[in-house]
Amino acid sequence: QVQLVESGGGLVQAGGSLRLSCAASGRTLSMYAMGWFRQAPGKEREFVAVISQNGGTTRYADSVKGRFTISRDNAKNTGYLQMNSLKPEDTAIYYCAADFMAPATLVPNEYDYWGQGTQVTVSS
Repeated sequence: QVQLVESGGGLVQAGGSLRLSCAASGRTLSMYAMGWFRQAPGKEREFVAVISQNGGTTRYADSVKGRFTISRDNAKNTGYLQMNSLKPEDTAIYYCAADFMAPATLVPNEYDYWGQGTQVTVSS
């Protein structure tokens, strides 16, 4: 079992930045690919970014490419999502997820564990 806890969400003006963290407990995070997803009101959960177990592979949704950066610190059992140049359309609940011993995937159903989410609100 892995428990994931996100933090770092909040209210920010358009153009601002936030850094989300995803702290894992229960098992070493280094065995898991880590993804970030988001869900806005009335919309389906969508892929944001993913990073492989050793951090060597990252993938991003086109909508965040160049603005968001995913990273991880396996020694701290924590993943991160640095979000810059935020836009109102980035407003959503952001979730981190962990996928055991698997390639970095964009598909939510492939993930084994999920956090409870953290709200990000970007005002115009």
